[in-house]
Amino acid sequence: MNRRGFLATTGAAAGALSFLGPKALHAQDGGTLRFGLSTYPPSLDAWASNGTAAGTIKLMIHRGLLGYGPDGTMRGELAESWEVDDEGAWVFTLRDATWHDGTPVTSEDIAWNVLEAQKPDSAAYLQGQLAAITSVETPDEKTVRMVTDEPLAVLPGWFAHFNMPMIKKGEARDTTMGSGPFLYDSADRGVSISLSAWDGYYKDEMPKVSNIEAIVYADENLRVAALEAGDVDLVEYVPWQAMDQIEANDELALQATDGPFMYLTFNASRPPFDNPKVRQAVAHAIKREDIAAAAFYGRGGALEHLPIAEGSEFYNPELANSWNYDPEKAQALLAEAGYPDGFDCVMLSTAQYGMHQSTAEVCQAYLSMIGINVQLDLPEWSTRVKKGNEGTYDLAVMGTAAMNNDPDGLATVVDGSLSPSFVRSFGMETPEISELFARGRATFDTEERKAIYKELEEIAIDTVPVVGLSWRSQGYGMRANAEGFTVMPGQLVFYSGMTLEETVLG
Repeated sequence: MNRRGFLATTGAAAGALSFLGPKALHAQDGGTLRFGLSTYPPSLDAWASNGTAAGTIKLMIHRGLLGYGPDGTMRGELAESWEVDDEGAWVFTLRDATWHDGTPVTSEDIAWNVLEAQKPDSAAYLQGQLAAITSVETPDEKTVRMVTDEPLAVLPGWFAHFNMPMIKKGEARDTTMGSGPFLYDSADRGVSISLSAWDGYYKDEMPKVSNIEAIVYADENLRVAALEAGDVDLVEYVPWQAMDQIEANDELALQATDGPFMYLTFNASRPPFDNPKVRQAVAHAIKREDIAAAAFYGRGGALEHLPIAEGSEFYNPELANSWNYDPEKAQALLAEAGYPDGFDCVMLSTAQYGMHQSTAEVCQAYLSMIGINVQLDLPEWSTRVKKGNEGTYDLAVMGTAAMNNDPDGLATVVDGSLSPSFVRSFGMETPEISELFARGRATFDTEERKAIYKELEEIAIDTVPVVGLSWRSQGYGMRANAEGFTVMPGQLVFYSGMTLEETVLG
């Protein structure tokens, strides 16, 4: 597909999804939905990445230019349409929407968001990607034109990400001033966050409930018990050992999807993990099936390459087992790297999520078999995030989903040119991978992109910016009377909080 064909397809899709009619009466008597969070958000910084719980709260308060529907299709949010113009710039046309203080969302607000998030000290998760935008033009209050040096096929996906919501222009970031379906009311730090329906929301008859009380149940067993007892209506991060019992309970329902994955990151700023042969040794030392069994009770699968799903058009079967379990090869690689007797190191994970701890314990056991003696560091989640961002570890267990279902969505996991983040290896330079991501973004032809991402995957298998470990099922549990909430497909599972605007208590 050439650029003009891509423009036509995108324009048609954008037009078809401009379905949000005039604002009508909103639900104000829909009751209170009680949502069981897995952790208290480390921060509600609009543009920073702080995990799924923080992302879910942000998806209640905020909206981006674009978003995703329950079926995973990209759709307009603050932008009612978007297209590439003849000069290769992306043009977004804004709908009539207002901030929570009642003032209109304008093109100047959007331009401010982009320019602020581009700054090196912004802590924005997408700061590196947004740096490719060379200027933002605002010809009128409803039009935003983003100019780039090269055409960027993937740019709309950046503005659908829940870590790139739009906030009101101001002297400082007001991370609670959004345009989404719910108002931030109050918080009892570490315990709960209270939100209420906003009657100025731009979608007809949404949100469906009057209030949401997000209550923290850090212990996964207590979270399930609260759902079973009726203390909450909906919970995230259903532990895998509890999925069968929820499915068997007529008063409950389980929605789950495959897509998220577990992997290892490295501190590549110092020995021994600055050496790619050591990272290769780790990749071949671990038997992934044991992680799927121990951490996910069989609701997962081995991941022996970059996390590109078998159903993707970018999947390369000949590369799928490149990091296969081969302890003899792992020991030989360690010897080549100058560590024939192994070494001691610290593995960062967290005890707050059983899957993270179980994955770390399996990795610890297998690495010990090739002489790598691992000491586990298992703090609560917010400390784990902080240590990951600071590089206070040697290697670390991480679990996430890609930014979206396109291979470019993996840039946030493996592209070392992006600003530091706990989801990526620390101090890892990836010049060839970074260059290939850039080429892929600038290409509209699907076959060309397949070749680019295959080359990228081959380089990643050799240089090991991360080590894939296991696919996993991700589940939400709910009372049978909670309707309208939808778990989004594949890598978009953590966007599921968008559908809270449609959730109703029957």
